[in-house]
Amino acid sequence: MLPTQTAADTPLAITAGEPALPLELLELELSLDGFSGEEAGFAEAVRAAASQLGGDYLFDLPASGLADDCLRIAALRVPKGDAGALSVVFALLDAEGAAIRVENPDEKTADLKRFADAFVDVLQRI
Repeated sequence: MLPTQTAADTPLAITAGEPALPLELLELELSLDGFSGEEAGFAEAVRAAASQLGGDYLFDLPASGLADDCLRIAALRVPKGDAGALSVVFALLDAEGAAIRVENPDEKTADLKRFADAFVDVLQRI
């Protein structure tokens, strides 16, 4: 009789690529998954998706090299964690204008995140 492999003996597949998206970003990305518009419909699509999650659309602008392979970047605030504190994330319209991906701020977009935080601060003071 051949030995059978159990779950404990089965190696786990661990990918070294991108880390798993936090639940909030996954929800946002799923909301945007049906996007079939083009550049003109980008702002409205991300505004609606942020609103569905209880977040805020802040602004969008041309990517201008801030992110790879994309036309536009939108800054959003979405609830994170159990406390629901709002934090800045970016929705990026791909270079073909056909799909939207969601990313946390990184080194390349750190200045844009600081601008988004300052933008929120100004709005809260008004």
